[in-house]
Amino acid sequence: MEFIIAHWLDIVTTILGLAYILLEYRASAWMWLVGFLMQSLGIVLYYQKGLYADCCMEFYYLGVTIYGWWRWVKPKANSQKPIAISRFPKKLILPWLTIIAVVWAIIYCLLVTFTNSNVPLADSFTTALSIIGIWALAHKFLEQWFIWIAVDVVTCVLYFYKDIPFKASLYALYVVIAVFGYFKWRKMMKSAQ
Repeated sequence: MEFIIAHWLDIVTTILGLAYILLEYRASAWMWLVGFLMQSLGIVLYYQKGLYADCCMEFYYLGVTIYGWWRWVKPKANSQKPIAISRFPKKLILPWLTIIAVVWAIIYCLLVTFTNSNVPLADSFTTALSIIGIWALAHKFLEQWFIWIAVDVVTCVLYFYKDIPFKASLYALYVVIAVFGYFKWRKMMKSAQ
């Protein structure tokens, strides 16, 4: 019982995270509402665990969650339908890789300089990559699943290390769901075309 009391925030955000990924898998706009609640609680959890970049990332997620929900439910300009699943534009790959590298370096320097983080490299990596991942999800790009697979693998290891076992297990499950999600979204994209 002591363990559950000590990890209640981890447990609640894990349950919300599971609901979120299953809704994402189904390409349901409801995921944005669940995500908003999960991210709000995640701010507290990550701050308590000294994952400062992840904590700050949750604020970004809250903003992009509102934007993503709006993009997913608002009909496109010349259509009555919301946006469809599409491919990540090739012309954006190099600029976004550059942004990831620069953001990773900046966050790493901030963590090393201004915090007591003992995992600045991994914390800054997952945060930098997640910035692009959530943006790609808001635009319903198929390749967002590849970004999340990389984030989920590193985060799983990081969270086990930081004694957040439920969320760590969830991220291990996220890797599996992300692989299946990619194939499901690809099938949905092809059938829509």
